[in-house]
Amino acid sequence: MSDALIELRNIGPKTVEWLERAGINSAQRLRELGAIQAYMALVDAGHGDNLNALWALEGAIQGIDFVDIARNERDRLLAELAAIREWHDISDAPI
Repeated sequence: MSDALIELRNIGPKTVEWLERAGINSAQRLRELGAIQAYMALVDAGHGDNLNALWALEGAIQGIDFVDIARNERDRLLAELAAIREWHDISDAPI
């Protein structure tokens, strides 16, 4: 199995550029982080908040096209993303 990001499903040259800018330089690193953490890294690096990117990352990890991610899986990802964002909001608040 290749460790090149470009070899993953849903990942094109522009997405590789975004991922590398966010410090994710290999397929292995993407798998280690998981879709949510990788997505947050993209957002933090200035990519913007686009859920299609989240679906693409999850699909890349699973090896499936992003449109084939089941609704319940998308709901799970959204719930996890919301929980992380809530935690970030709380942890960034002044004491």
